[in-house]
Amino acid sequence: MPYDVEAVRAQFPALRAGVAHFDGPGGSQVPAVVADAVRATMISPIANRGRVTAAERFAEDVVHAARHAMADLLGADARGIVFGRSMTQLTYDFARALAKTWSAGDEVVVTRLDHDANVRPWVQAAEAAGAIVRWADFDPGTGELEPGAVSAALSERTRLVAVTGASNLIGTKPELAAIIARVHEAGALCYVDGVHLTAHEPVDVQRLGADFYACSPYKFFGPHCGVVAGRPDVLEELRPDKLLPSANEIPERFEFGTLPYEQLAGTTAAVDFLASLSPSPGDDRGTSLVRAMSAIADHEDRLRAVVEAGVAELPGVVRYSRAEARTPTVLLGFGERDPRAAYEFLAARGVNAPAGCFYAVEASRRLGLGDTGGLRAGLAPYTTEEDVARLLAGLAGFLRG
Repeated sequence: MPYDVEAVRAQFPALRAGVAHFDGPGGSQVPAVVADAVRATMISPIANRGRVTAAERFAEDVVHAARHAMADLLGADARGIVFGRSMTQLTYDFARALAKTWSAGDEVVVTRLDHDANVRPWVQAAEAAGAIVRWADFDPGTGELEPGAVSAALSERTRLVAVTGASNLIGTKPELAAIIARVHEAGALCYVDGVHLTAHEPVDVQRLGADFYACSPYKFFGPHCGVVAGRPDVLEELRPDKLLPSANEIPERFEFGTLPYEQLAGTTAAVDFLASLSPSPGDDRGTSLVRAMSAIADHEDRLRAVVEAGVAELPGVVRYSRAEARTPTVLLGFGERDPRAAYEFLAARGVNAPAGCFYAVEASRRLGLGDTGGLRAGLAPYTTEEDVARLLAGLAGFLRG
């Protein structure tokens, strides 16, 4: 069954406004079934989790369902699915917990390609523990972060490597499996920022071997919250600061306060919606998700090629998204012209493609774009050929102006 983008779009009330959305890397639009799940949870009898009252059981079931949904999406163990307010908050929490195991002179590796949420928490935790920060660089000409660049930063004192699954700025997808293997050979742990990657292709955390894999459901049609899929055996060894009466089991040990049940219900609904896009109905959810995400990747990559070919015809435009393996995320520059001016020009014409460094400040500076960054056009499962044509026409109009 071919990918039916119009059938997908029909599920998104926000798209009826007629705007062409290329702002998905900052957060996707939401299908009605996700909003319905959030609402239904909030108006149902609910209480703190337990097994005595029906309200307690409802809350418990919501959490259980969300853990298993995210485990299916990520190819992870449900016992290691940790929920939090955001990926940034969770990464700070894990950085503090892991830093308790570090000593002065230990080393932590971060990359210039990453979103700052997978850089600054580790830099600050290392400083507090007296650990040394090592940097792995990417090639600004090609956008590639080679496994060798990470290997060069490793030593017998390396305790953790933080690396992106895909750059939210230029889309580069490093060779994760190879990088993680080298990290483990050095005896260190690997924390992967999968926020941008998860929205665009199938993910198998256990196959990759990631010790921690972080993502954000609001990038793939869900509510605003964060998720970390941790290896249960690694989580068992960590002792985060927590309240005395709170649960000591994993993954609850890492979840502080009452969970946002309505957001978890929305997360489950988002995963189920993704599974429903499989071209082969009737499979189990895990298989359906792999097939659905593969179909989404094919759709987005086809449109990305159209965008890049169109941009190549526009005078004076620089495309910074050049890596061989990359998500459908295109970062553009316009010489001396401010990318924000292009952002505003497009927005006035119903095309949402924002400008900035999008918190990937190290990557933006390495590209020579400072903290200003560029114009980012990100494709999504609901992007159409007409949307792409509007983007390219808008860019041409901006350049003429």
